[in-house]
Amino acid sequence: RRVARGPPRLEQAAMNADLEDSIEVDDLPNFRLGGTMQFDVDASGTGAAAEVYTAETVELPEVIRLFAVYFQKQLREGNVYEVHAIYESTFNKLTDRFYKSSPWPNAETIAPLVGGDATFLLLYKELYFRHIYSKLQPTMEQRVASWQNYCDIFDTLLNTETPLALQLPNQWLWDMIDEFIYQFQTFCQFRQRVKFKTEEELNAIKAHPAVFTAQGVLSYLHALHDKAQTPALKGAPLHAMAGYFAKVGLLRMHCLLADYRLALKTMDGVDLSSKGLFTKVTSCHISVFYYVGFAYLMSRRYVDATHVLSQILFYIGRTKQYHTRSYMFEQILKKNEQMYGMLAIAVSLCPQTQIDETIASTLRDRYGDRMLRMQSNNVDLASYEELFSFSCPKFVSPSPPPYDSLPESYNHQEAYRLQLRLFLREVSAQQQLPTIRSFLKLYSTISVPKLAQIVGEEDSTSPSAIREALQCLKHKTHGLTHTAGSPLSGCHASTADVDFFVADDVAHVADTALTKRHSDYFIRQITKLDDIIANIKAPAAA
Repeated sequence: RRVARGPPRLEQAAMNADLEDSIEVDDLPNFRLGGTMQFDVDASGTGAAAEVYTAETVELPEVIRLFAVYFQKQLREGNVYEVHAIYESTFNKLTDRFYKSSPWPNAETIAPLVGGDATFLLLYKELYFRHIYSKLQPTMEQRVASWQNYCDIFDTLLNTETPLALQLPNQWLWDMIDEFIYQFQTFCQFRQRVKFKTEEELNAIKAHPAVFTAQGVLSYLHALHDKAQTPALKGAPLHAMAGYFAKVGLLRMHCLLADYRLALKTMDGVDLSSKGLFTKVTSCHISVFYYVGFAYLMSRRYVDATHVLSQILFYIGRTKQYHTRSYMFEQILKKNEQMYGMLAIAVSLCPQTQIDETIASTLRDRYGDRMLRMQSNNVDLASYEELFSFSCPKFVSPSPPPYDSLPESYNHQEAYRLQLRLFLREVSAQQQLPTIRSFLKLYSTISVPKLAQIVGEEDSTSPSAIREALQCLKHKTHGLTHTAGSPLSGCHASTADVDFFVADDVAHVADTALTKRHSDYFIRQITKLDDIIANIKAPAAA
């Protein structure tokens, strides 16, 4: 095969333009809008344009050179649909073919191909570092460089008074915010593992105290959200969506830092019961419900946690088959399993809350035996701990450990251990409630000493302890329940399946058990059957 000599450096920019103009959609059928979107990684260009970049100065596979030039061209022209296809499909296919176990070419190698386009190179580096985090093990230098690249991207969005001439797919914008927080999370875990670090690694961490700090990450997310509210940028899609996704990012950050009230407060103005902007990207949609559900769970609002988790699990169950080819499919399945674990906890702590029959059936199949132990008179704390560990986010400590004076009892998982202790303390406080609840259902009136005697057959319990337990039951089954508006809002209501009051040392019980609405179930099944019959008859009528 004939190989042309590479162009001199002074002629490089002109040749870039010639190459870019020579690449058409017909040359790359996988980039065609509405086409098969399948990239032939063995394809290569033909003619003089392809031979230009076989010089020794840019030793890249030919298809990668064509890809970089075409990618930059679509970004510059604002072809959002094509950029979305390249970002979601083609980049991942090329990764599997060429860079499955190695990094993509660095930005300095790609720069001559795209004429040194600064904006494109910032976005390319975002993908470059994300690939390293996903497939490889990032070094300290790469962590620092990735942080600086995110700072440069966000500064570009913030340091402007007019809308940027740049359009990005919503999926990429969300992934950028999500990856930014993920890299912060992994860096926090990286610096906390002090006992596994060499002296050189510790010195490198100390030399970069401003990298991925909680204050820095929160500042950028708040700034992006506030910037989107300025009058000059309010109608700009890029800034509006970046600000909105930053708001969702703040929800995640506050959950990672265990500030659950502030996490729910962040979502003021977002109605989870209606179709909002968060539904435009599936992974964002799931993240909103996952972190709101977890914040409700840790705020002891079990009814709200059950409703939120049931809502998103029902949605995933209905739409899962449409995401089987998405690069996010495995993450969707993982979050689905975590949310079923959270739902099992919420239902076990508040078993009187009704959920959709389909969700309840799936929950019984996955955690039926475990939930029986969790709701039994002898509460299984080990099951609660196991489900919490599986379902919770990876908590982080906002400050680095004292490297020079590390205590002997230091544990790099202290943030997680603290949340686990608080959660198990709450479960332990309710450990006797299932037994008392079950006995109260058997009586319309029962004296406190008699109830203490019955409960004490298995465990020595004094009347004073039973009075405390009754007060605890009353307290735990009354709380805020969300009705509408902000996720933090709600009205005080009882969630008990058995209501009672104590007068003159006698508990008076009123049965308030909810009756299942079988009519709704039959109506749903009739509607489904009608749809099936209509689909069967449709081809015959045609």
